[in-house]
Amino acid sequence: MSTATEQITVEVAYALPDRHFLRAIRVPAGTTLQEAVVQSGVAQQFPELDLNDLRLGVFGKVAKRDQVVSDGDRIEIYRPLLADPKEVRRARAARQG
Repeated sequence: MSTATEQITVEVAYALPDRHFLRAIRVPAGTTLQEAVVQSGVAQQFPELDLNDLRLGVFGKVAKRDQVVSDGDRIEIYRPLLADPKEVRRARAARQG
């Protein structure tokens, strides 16, 4: 039997080349990805993050911010790409000949 006050555990992960954030938190069942990220405190460690404009995922798969989390989910915050991977491959192929 599930109740509105049931708590589940999720992890929130964010990484930069030189430091990372990984925190397990307890949230009420029905919490969205966005709400869990806010509750994790990642914004205090990385104030440059715009919590309203994040690409999020669960276990390596992009997900919508309003998706409800499940017990044991690892919520990942994705950094923007610095270069388009297709353009990088084209440039490399052009250089190689």
